[in-house]
Amino acid sequence: MAQSNSSFPVKLYIYDLSRGMARQLSPVMLGRQLDGIWHTGVVVHGKEFFFGGAGIDNCPPSGTMLGDPDSVVDLGSTEVNEDLFKEYLDSLAESTYSGDRYNVFEHNCNTFSNDVAQFLTGRKIPSYITDLPSEILSTPFGQALRPLLDSMAINPGGNNITGQR
Repeated sequence: MAQSNSSFPVKLYIYDLSRGMARQLSPVMLGRQLDGIWHTGVVVHGKEFFFGGAGIDNCPPSGTMLGDPDSVVDLGSTEVNEDLFKEYLDSLAESTYSGDRYNVFEHNCNTFSNDVAQFLTGRKIPSYITDLPSEILSTPFGQALRPLLDSMAINPGGNNITGQR
């Protein structure tokens, strides 16, 4: 019995939403150095998948208004084919990652990328990305900004919201 072992590359696209401003301003405003305010997307099966205020979205790689990523991390490869991955995303869109569940600190694009990366490859995304919200909230300025930031929803713009047809 022949078995087809197709393997698909998985990459993490990392964007600095502050475009370098976090690196310059964080020591003064937060009392600690932050290298960026990170947005991530997972690239697999020829598309970039991400989570924002509108829900799970996808676009061609580097196809959001953010342009090209600041860096790319090779997460390895997956044997999860495109159909199975789409079913997985549909189930996430109906539950954990519907747009109304978005929270800039606790349930954001990086939480999504981390979950998707683990599903596809068994690997987590870099901790400097997932630790960023707690780093910001551990400062007095971060605590002062929390009410404003909690009301924000980041949507880098795609037009293929999962679960909306």
